[in-house]
Amino acid sequence: MKPLGTLLALIAFACGSSLAATSQLAKPNLVLILADDMGYSDLGCFGSEIPTPNLDALAAGGLRLTQFYNTARCSPTRAALQTGLHPHQAGMGRLAEERIGATAKLPAGYLGYLNNHCVTLAEVLHTAGYHTFLAGKWHLGMRDESKWPLQRGYDHFYGILTGAANYLRPSGERGLTLDNQQLPTPTNADYYTSDAFTDFAIKNVQATKPEEPFFLYLAFNAPHWPLNAKAEDVAKFVGKYRMGWDQLREERHAKQIQLGIVSKDWPLSVRDPGARAWDALTQEQKTNLDYRMAVYAAQVYRLDWNVGRLIATLSERGQLENTLIVFLSDNGACAEPYTDLGGGKQAQINNPNAFGPISYGQGWANVSDTPFRRFKSMLHEGGIAAPFIVHWPAGLKTKPGALDATPGYIADLMPTFLEVSGATYPKEYNGQAITPFIGQSLVPLFSASSPPLPPRVLYWEQYGFKAVRDGDLKAVFSPKEMYDHHGSGRWELYDEAKDRTEQHDLAAERAGELKKLQDEWMAWADRSQVFPAPGGPKKDEAKTKAAPDDKE
Repeated sequence: MKPLGTLLALIAFACGSSLAATSQLAKPNLVLILADDMGYSDLGCFGSEIPTPNLDALAAGGLRLTQFYNTARCSPTRAALQTGLHPHQAGMGRLAEERIGATAKLPAGYLGYLNNHCVTLAEVLHTAGYHTFLAGKWHLGMRDESKWPLQRGYDHFYGILTGAANYLRPSGERGLTLDNQQLPTPTNADYYTSDAFTDFAIKNVQATKPEEPFFLYLAFNAPHWPLNAKAEDVAKFVGKYRMGWDQLREERHAKQIQLGIVSKDWPLSVRDPGARAWDALTQEQKTNLDYRMAVYAAQVYRLDWNVGRLIATLSERGQLENTLIVFLSDNGACAEPYTDLGGGKQAQINNPNAFGPISYGQGWANVSDTPFRRFKSMLHEGGIAAPFIVHWPAGLKTKPGALDATPGYIADLMPTFLEVSGATYPKEYNGQAITPFIGQSLVPLFSASSPPLPPRVLYWEQYGFKAVRDGDLKAVFSPKEMYDHHGSGRWELYDEAKDRTEQHDLAAERAGELKKLQDEWMAWADRSQVFPAPGGPKKDEAKTKAAPDDKE
């Protein structure tokens, strides 16, 4: 795909200079591409060695935001992306339709599906004359049809309703759905979800009249576990990861500094305490782990290959110039265990009849999140920092390949798409009052001459993890009992301008500023349906010490 990637960069550069000055543009097509569980550094244009020529070309001809944030988890990010709200405001404070005890009535912030007081991008864009298509992963409610994509504004849907599926043979509850019809397990020996989702996306683009705008949401399940990749792709990478995660983190970090993605003043975070030193492993372990990373890299490579197919279709139809393409990931890399009911053996990888959290493990996830700390589900930068690319030759007025360090948030996609489409956000929809969106449009960043975005405070909560960023100061709380028990159990404080890899906790020396951030977080949680949380702390139990006591 390298020739296509090179061509796209040239097309983007040429179109960016001639068309960006157009004063009256037709409504742009909107393409939102979401990767699943992909870390900050997994694209070439964000530091990776994995070949991603098509996404790299979009970046070379477009704009990268280096401080864009998701919400650290699949469903909550998707809820904020779709609605422009904090996840809890949309009823999605946790994963979709979790079976939380025997609770008959869940709190408003934790319904497990989109509530009736929000509208999706598809619902709003319909009112501006857009066709709307979803290919890939939904994960915003599935246990009755009223929660499915077509009932939330999409004209057509093909993909998985749940959070993960076997890429080679999706089946059962984790099977495929077309529009409102659940499909049998595919029997094609060459079936692969990333390819099939892109086929459906391209089919719908080709069926749309060139003068009619469309919104395509292409939500890949890659590179989420299980580790499933096409054999010819895996063969490209086996043996390339024998140097191990310690060396690879150093190499990616050096490339990120060279690219300008991260500051040379931010040291590479120390290896995560849950990962062993590569040199301490046996040769058998290294061989197994090299293979796991090869399959993961193949999943990312195939995702990029499919992005190239979509871009080629838009180019052939003369639509690439006035199509706003946004690419990002839904959370940081996944450090969940790489064993399953089958014992986690290598034979279970790429097994079309196996499903389980066959993952690449904590050491490789640490690589994917270079240079940051921690992972998916957690609120240090490794859990919430997303690679973010904008490509729109007819609308971007920045230098091709520009970088912007303005903090952005996943809920900003709603007001951004509203502004470029001319759609109006409703106060009521289907007889229900609609919660005002909380995001801010990123369109000012599309022009180098625009004033900076106004300052704001960003907030997060996931399963007892808490964080708030006000300006350059970020406070973060990690429960001790969650996941691998490496949480501090107290609030920490970091200066993201000087220390975005979060190596120097300022909580003790700047306790007053930390207290202010804690109060801001509590006020936000109070008004955003964070409390009460099922199985979690009540409001009066959420106040925690700013600094450790003498026993810690």
